[in-house]
Amino acid sequence: MIQSIPLKKLVPSPRNVRKSSDVLADLQLRADIAARGLLQNLVVRKGKRGKFEVEAGGRRLAALQALAEEGTLPDTHEVTCLVIEGEESEVREASLAENFQRLAMNPADEAQAFASIIEAGATTEDVARRFGLTVRFVEGRLRLASLAPCVFEALAEGTITLDMAKAYGAISDVERQAHVYAELQDAWYQITPDTIRRMVLDATVRGSDPRAVLVGRDAYIAAGGRIERELFDDDASESWIDVALLEDLAHKAMEEAAGKAALEFGLAWVRPTLGNYVSHDLVEGMSRLPCEPAPMTEKEVRELGELEADYDRVAAVLEDEDSDEEEIAKAERELVVIDRAMRELNDRPPVLADELKSEAGAFLVLSRNGEPTLVPQYYTETEVITDEGVVEAIEESGAAKPKGSSLSQRLLDELAMQRRDILAIHLANDPALALDFMVFTLADADGHDWRAKKASTLVGSAASGPVTGFEAKDAPASAALAEFAGSLDESWRAGTNDVERFARFRTLSDEARSAWLGHVVSRTLVASLACGGERSVPMHEALGSLLEIETAQWWRPTAANYFDRVAKARTLEALDAAGGPELVSRYAASKKAELASAAERIFSGNFIGEAEVKGRAQAWVPRIMRFTDAEEVAHVDAEVHVPVSDDATYEIAEQAA
Repeated sequence: MIQSIPLKKLVPSPRNVRKSSDVLADLQLRADIAARGLLQNLVVRKGKRGKFEVEAGGRRLAALQALAEEGTLPDTHEVTCLVIEGEESEVREASLAENFQRLAMNPADEAQAFASIIEAGATTEDVARRFGLTVRFVEGRLRLASLAPCVFEALAEGTITLDMAKAYGAISDVERQAHVYAELQDAWYQITPDTIRRMVLDATVRGSDPRAVLVGRDAYIAAGGRIERELFDDDASESWIDVALLEDLAHKAMEEAAGKAALEFGLAWVRPTLGNYVSHDLVEGMSRLPCEPAPMTEKEVRELGELEADYDRVAAVLEDEDSDEEEIAKAERELVVIDRAMRELNDRPPVLADELKSEAGAFLVLSRNGEPTLVPQYYTETEVITDEGVVEAIEESGAAKPKGSSLSQRLLDELAMQRRDILAIHLANDPALALDFMVFTLADADGHDWRAKKASTLVGSAASGPVTGFEAKDAPASAALAEFAGSLDESWRAGTNDVERFARFRTLSDEARSAWLGHVVSRTLVASLACGGERSVPMHEALGSLLEIETAQWWRPTAANYFDRVAKARTLEALDAAGGPELVSRYAASKKAELASAAERIFSGNFIGEAEVKGRAQAWVPRIMRFTDAEEVAHVDAEVHVPVSDDATYEIAEQAA
């Protein structure tokens, strides 16, 4: 029976099955009820002394009571309720059904709903504020509403995932979206967002594309593939038109290569990807298997020792002020040869224990030169617990923090790579500074201490990160870098040899060559953090200060990239920095997973709170992710540096904020 009951007569039921909640979601619910009223009635049962116990709708009741306490609603406010009767077991079942039988709104439905509200005259900011969402989230849903009709319908029906729909939206051309969607309907291989993104962005593929090199011109034509060739085109610059056919042939070739690799290395599985790295989506939910580099033979150990002795001997020539130019030039050539030989001995592929091979797998990527390449990292789909190196954070005073606030080596490496990308995109967009940095690094090389930590790999090659295959998912800096690289003028690559390519390159405009300068310099940056020890690169702090980088504009801490990976105490410290003891007290009793989820919302600014607290939250980043001021660069503590083994721990001193 539906009945209107005064708010003061409603009390929570001890039988309500919902025992936990989300503080931020509760605040959003309270704001929604204040704006629109109660849209769904409560389910109640008659209690003692004229009271009614709320069996389903405890969060709504709490929101109503909070609004009454602050004076927004009177105690006599009438609440629409469904009054039920029956045994206690039946009442509990009703509470469970009300909470359990709920279906999250489809992203397509959300997109249409937001679009309708916007068409009625509201702004994206209005929608975001009313529903307690970020403007970026609302804008993302609105972009979904502009997808090709066939793609949008597939999203609404659940035929494609939200990530796939976003991949189609990588291009605004709805005809191209529809064309790619139709081409993929008959695909036999697994369709991923990366596959869709490649196809919508590539109307045609050059003959030099890794997929084309892998498949081969003859095989593509034999399968019915079409090629367009202009007067001055060659095999590398000609256009292959049937991208879906090429993808199909490339997938088959990679599947065949993966099967051979699995047999060769004795692995349970090898999964191919047409990307040149292993994306986060591919390894999500998997565990990395522990493996050690192949042990050195006695002969290799002796060779390495001899090479190290030779390195010290030759380096002494460079350090000797009395060495003439001929001796220095000879020493530099010898050091290059010795360094290459040492790398070949040290860079040994990892060896997996025989007992793990029955459940181990790896990924086969497509290299930039079109060759299937096995990534030397092994995974399993069953849970494996391994020992990770731990980095203890210490205060500048030297007092160690509690063990619960330590960061894993894996997390530090990932954060360092993401921070490197933030610095890289800024340097890529400042060619004047990039040029100064490049010229200085080259000029300083002949007097550079070979034992010192280098700020970049400046010889033109891209620096690899400490975590193989790691991808910063949805990171603005990484996406901006990819977009920057995709905008470069690559017409000079059509030259048949380096002399011709150089001549073509020199004919590019100043703007195009400046863009290439920023690109080749920025990609050499190594991964670093604002700390002492192994990840400390003072030159990065100097560059960051000159570029006036605000890390918070490019990287926000989330549950996935930070809060789920650190101790609860560290998350509470972050909350204290944003909102003080009052904010900490709200979440101190929360479980770690709930705390991480709440922290993600708070530090994205997606919560209802004071403007001052929101401002501090949206500006907060861990100290190790910031770029220090110019005055602090000279005082970076680079002395805390202890070599780390798989079982060892070491300490990193974080710099002052």
